[in-house]
Amino acid sequence: MNIKEIAMVRELAKQYMEAACTERHIRMRRRFRDTNDLKCVRPPVLMDEIPWHEMNYEHALDCVCEDDRLRGIEYALRVGLYREKYFKCDNMLEPFWVVRKSFSNTGNGFAIKEDRLAVDQNNGIVSHRYYDVFEDEAVLAQYHDPVITPHPERDAEQVAFMQEVLGDTMPVVLQGHGIYYAPWDRIAMLRGVEPILIDMYDNPEYLHTIIALFTRGMQAEMDQMEQYGLYDPRVISLHCTPGSVTQPGGREPDEGAFGCRHIWFRTMAQMFSSVSPDMHDEFDIQYSLPLARRCAYTYYGCCEPLHDRIDILKQYPNLRKIGVSPWADVERSAEIIGGDYVLSRKPNPAHVAAVTDPEVIRCEITETVLAAQKYGCPFDYTLKDISTVGYRPQNLMVWAEVVSDVLDGLYGEA
Repeated sequence: MNIKEIAMVRELAKQYMEAACTERHIRMRRRFRDTNDLKCVRPPVLMDEIPWHEMNYEHALDCVCEDDRLRGIEYALRVGLYREKYFKCDNMLEPFWVVRKSFSNTGNGFAIKEDRLAVDQNNGIVSHRYYDVFEDEAVLAQYHDPVITPHPERDAEQVAFMQEVLGDTMPVVLQGHGIYYAPWDRIAMLRGVEPILIDMYDNPEYLHTIIALFTRGMQAEMDQMEQYGLYDPRVISLHCTPGSVTQPGGREPDEGAFGCRHIWFRTMAQMFSSVSPDMHDEFDIQYSLPLARRCAYTYYGCCEPLHDRIDILKQYPNLRKIGVSPWADVERSAEIIGGDYVLSRKPNPAHVAAVTDPEVIRCEITETVLAAQKYGCPFDYTLKDISTVGYRPQNLMVWAEVVSDVLDGLYGEA
């Protein structure tokens, strides 16, 4: 590795640490935990799933390292510093470099068959046409339980490498993973949505057989991940929202004892926005409940509007956070959620896709604040699923500034 490149990376790491260790970021991290502990504090404001290929404003993301591994580290640090410089919101800058524990997963035997169509070859968000690989029921015979294989030797190598690169500029921490369980997203990619909706009416037994296999697979995966110590409650990001939370009972677990009982169960059924609450309960919730019970807390929901079925979500005994999507009725959601759960609000990313109107953004955040205050809801506010900003990075800067200014005026400065 080039000594000059390492020196440059260390300088970026130094700048990153200076930002992450400020009192402002300490308050942010405290706010993440307080919100998930159901305290009505100033809500966290985040942006995630950003089209970074469109964001190189003022060449702030230009990388100079020629070594591939160093270039990846350089880019990650530049992204963090970019957030700090240009986005007036709660940026998840932690005062250390995280190495994620490595493992392999054999999957369950089913493979997606699809066609893709992309307008922008640099954008990972593309159009998909999925083929129904389950059209012939005989395909179910291909199922096998997933097998997890940890790779501690890779972990040790990666930690040593990062320590060598960063020196004493930034601590290196080995961490495990959280749970992200979206079986109906996966099944939809294996079939397309239409066959699933038809089977709910015409062939429900077959659909029950499919989701039962996915549930069995997730059970096996959780068993193995827990056995190998691959889960970790310290993961700060819970699919784009804050994951920091006080452990049940208030006692933090020892690092060597992390398991399902210490982490979030993160799940959803996005395609069920077009089915009845009863079908949602029958084909999804009843299958994920036994899995969720193994965990400390449950966060349910993503893009599906849930305002007409929050009551059935209350079957999760450890429910703590509910997604309130751009298509949900935020007033009705807040009324039902009250102070019992976190209202995880997802504003509309279409408002930053082309022309960004500050007044539209201001109205959207104000609507959420008023509903939350009226019903005593702790909430977080996360702009995500940002497919494009039309190569106008300023759109996100405007969004973050307007939302943060509204909250500063109502709750006090961050």
